[in-house]
Order: sequence, then structure tokens, then C-alpha cells
Amino acid sequence: MKSTIESLASGVSVFAAIVDTGSFAAAAEKLDMSPSGVSRAIARLEQRLKVRLLSRTTRAVTLTGEGRRFHDSVVPHLEGLEDAVARIVGDSNAARGRLRVNLDPVFSRVILGARLDAFMDAHPDLAIEFTARDQLGDLVAEGFDLAVRFGKPQTSSLVARRLLDTPVVTVASPAYLARFGRPADPNELGSPAHRCLEFRNPDTGKPYPWEFHRKRKKLLVATHGRLTVNDPGALFEACLAGSGIAQMLLLSAGPLIESGQLINLFPDWPDERFPLYAYYPSRRNLPAKSRRFLDFVVSLVSGVTSGERH
Repeated sequence: MKSTIESLASGVSVFAAIVDTGSFAAAAEKLDMSPSGVSRAIARLEQRLKVRLLSRTTRAVTLTGEGRRFHDSVVPHLEGLEDAVARIVGDSNAARGRLRVNLDPVFSRVILGARLDAFMDAHPDLAIEFTARDQLGDLVAEGFDLAVRFGKPQTSSLVARRLLDTPVVTVASPAYLARFGRPADPNELGSPAHRCLEFRNPDTGKPYPWEFHRKRKKLLVATHGRLTVNDPGALFEACLAGSGIAQMLLLSAGPLIESGQLINLFPDWPDERFPLYAYYPSRRNLPAKSRRFLDFVVSLVSGVTSGERH
């Protein structure tokens, strides 16, 4: 509807300029358009109205009878029509109302953080509701505007936009290594001599498999952890406390590795990646509030991938 009204208002404005100036060329100069652009605008308007508005000869442009009636009936209201279009376009481009986002807990804690205040300050008419959960669920039925989640997308009607890929690292605390020793090879994690902390995949209900990637080589290790969690915070706390070895996203483990609180056990296996996706119902007519937040998320992710954060 918005594009239809915009097109109609634009065509009427061009039509009025031609009547005022007496020619297509003069109207083009007045409107800062090309003569061909003016011709196309009038052709679209006449096609939409299904009447001929102007008679064109090599010397003059005159109104047809229908054109005269249209001019007398519509052009006096042109200013009001242009104001209405401006209001509609303005409303569609303004981020306002309530935005409901299904948010991955790791993204919320590690990337979003304090930067959210700047986004809120930039959009004072927008209220945001974040729901942190371990599954995407039914985005549309549950009333979410969009979702930002780690993991490979499942087949669905949603648009899935990949935002980044973060390395997966295998880490342990110094306290754990002092007690159990440091494994020299990923295969050692399949031994009862080591304690591995398992993280449950919400889609399967089973722990994620332990994978190790180095260029084209992929290694799967069957671990037998006694502790399984489904919360990233619980995984961090257990690993930091020395309860076991864990696989984590470098995105979140990086600062702890740099500070020495966690040790990256296998830096020579650096190539496993885990993706972050944004999900939304449709590419067409994405509401301004969703567009603005998605642009904000993309800017944050760009900072991460350019090395501003781990």
C-alpha cells in the first residue's frame, strides 16, 4: 500500500509540474528529473488511472478532457497527499512499539552487553523484550519479531541470515590440569582418566559430539562425561572450578584464555567453527524496528569479526 500511494503521489506531482510549466522538458528541470523519467512517470500514472491525461505534439502539451477534470479535482489536494505520504513513509521507517527477540544466552552476555544502551538511546520510542532460551521454537506462533541464535539452522520457512562463525576451543582450568594432567592429544579425552563436561544440544536432547578440526582432517572423540549441562553459564562455572574439560566458543572463552583462567588445550586443532544466525519471518516489508535491531546486531558482529573482541 505504501509503495502504491508513493507512486501515485509522485505521478500526480509530475503531472502538476507539466501543467504548470507547459512542457515535459521544463517539468523535468523543475523537478530535477530526466525528461525520460518524466515521461515514464506520466505513462505509469495514465496506466494506473486507465485514462489519457495529456495530448503531446512536437510543439505543445495540452490537457485532455479527462486530464482537465483530473487536474481540477486532484491537484488542489496534492499538498495534503504529499503530506500523507510523508507521514506513512516516516512511520514505516521509525523504530517504535515493542520488539520481541528470541535471544541466545551466549550472544546476550558476550556480544550485546553494555552496547545495548546506545541502541536504546537512539530509538527512544522502542521497547524491547528479550527472551533467552536454548531453542528457537516457533518464532511466529510465539509472537517474536526475530531471533539471534548460535547453531546450524533447521529447515523452516524462516529467513536464516548467517552473521558469523566463531572457533570452538577445548579448555580446562589450571586447577584441573594440576590434578589430572594435561592431555597431549584429543584422543586422550575418551579415556576415563579425564573428566569431560558435556553440553546438551537442545535440538536432539543429547550432548554435542566432541569434534576436532585441522584443515581437512576431522576427529571425533567419544567422551563419557558424568556432568551434562544445558546452560552456558553453568558450563563456565564448572570448568573454572576445575570440574572438567569443556568445549566452548572462542567468542566467550577468549578473555578467560588471555587472562590465564582457562587453558586452550589443543591450539593445533583450530578449525572447528560454530555459526551465529539471525532469523525472521520474511525478507519483504521487514518492520523498521526489526530492521534497526538487525542492523545493530550486524554492526556488533562486524566488530567481533574484525578483531575488536574475542
